[in-house]
Amino acid sequence: MAPPNPELFFGPMLIGVFLNTILYGVLVVQTFNYFQTYKMTDKALIRYLVIYLLVLETFNTGCVMEMMYDILVKPLARTKPPSGPPKPPMLLSADAVVTVFISTPVQLFMARRICVLSESIIVPVVIALLSFVSLGGGTALSVLVTVIPDFSRFNEFYPAVSTWLGASALADLLITGCLLFTLQRKRTGMQATDGIINKIMLLTIQTGLITTVFAIADLVLALSVQGKGFNFIPDFALSKLYTNMLLASLNARTDYGAILSNPDNLLFRSTPNSNKGQVASVPIRFGHQSGVSIVDLEGAQATEAKYDRDFGRPFRHQNSDDSV
Repeated sequence: MAPPNPELFFGPMLIGVFLNTILYGVLVVQTFNYFQTYKMTDKALIRYLVIYLLVLETFNTGCVMEMMYDILVKPLARTKPPSGPPKPPMLLSADAVVTVFISTPVQLFMARRICVLSESIIVPVVIALLSFVSLGGGTALSVLVTVIPDFSRFNEFYPAVSTWLGASALADLLITGCLLFTLQRKRTGMQATDGIINKIMLLTIQTGLITTVFAIADLVLALSVQGKGFNFIPDFALSKLYTNMLLASLNARTDYGAILSNPDNLLFRSTPNSNKGQVASVPIRFGHQSGVSIVDLEGAQATEAKYDRDFGRPFRHQNSDDSV
């Protein structure tokens, strides 16, 4: 295999670093919002997972930035240019293993949520197995890059690349599809309940499919465009997408909880209910009112509580004094 063209190899790599650092900024903001909202209510294990991901993502961003410094800056300080084809930067070997150490816990976390929602372990077990296969493939790739630091021999890494990204993309696809299927079955025909389910489904599509598309793009580009670094564009962004996906799922509960715990907000208008002596919430949409019964609101609370079971306590009314 011929030595890579530096412009076609390192140029896409630099673009991937740009995406990585941009998504890291988004990640920091999401982490801050998470701890501002849920540090006192979520289970300790969930909080530790977020801290673990933040630490690894910080290390990952530092690695890719140092790689580009090693490639673009250090050669300018040398008195004579190096002989032979360019060598991979030392920290490139950390990319795959750090990514799978991030993606695997996220995929296992989502598998757990599917298990709670669907009350079945078959698909979650399959997702877990694929996640561990991806973990093995990414770890093997990092070992190979360390042992064989030669761009011209990257074709020898393709089995490990295929195992890592193929298993990861399939796991992400199963997570997205199973969540959508399970949530679709939870529809009750009640407006508030189905509204919550629609929002969760939309979030699932927005986040789950992004990681799937990027993993597939990374795999296809790595195998089809040999001798060039186009695969590094989605590759360097992949770990950040997994973490942002998880944090988006965690932080989205703020919106659902505001609706369920406080009917007297900008989206809901309170009207007296003489039959039950309670307050029925009536959502305002484009100036029109459509009645939502107390039973409908309680159904939405039950749906969200089940979806949120693993985080600690579910959303409750603001005057609730339940302990964590």
